[in-house]
Amino acid sequence: MSAALRHVTIRGRVQGVGYRAWVADEATARGLDGWVRNRRDGSVEALFVGPGDVVSEMIAACRRGPSSARVDAVQDEAATSDMLKLRRAGEPFSLLPTI
Repeated sequence: MSAALRHVTIRGRVQGVGYRAWVADEATARGLDGWVRNRRDGSVEALFVGPGDVVSEMIAACRRGPSSARVDAVQDEAATSDMLKLRRAGEPFSLLPTI
């Protein structure tokens, strides 16, 4: 099975509720590579790389989020392998600083 690379932006009440840490935990548990970060506009942005079915499951989980979050919208787009270079060296999945 080929690897899927998806860039996801999540909007709603997704900052200050542990959403970013939840994404990192969920992605790591699923064996995905990538990163997650908060954006100054109040959204959360993530990159998921892995088997297509697992990436799809992760995106579906993002539509629910942790119990303290309220997800209003999830934008899902194709990503490029260059986007993976944003993660920290030696980390399969990184929590990045806010941009």
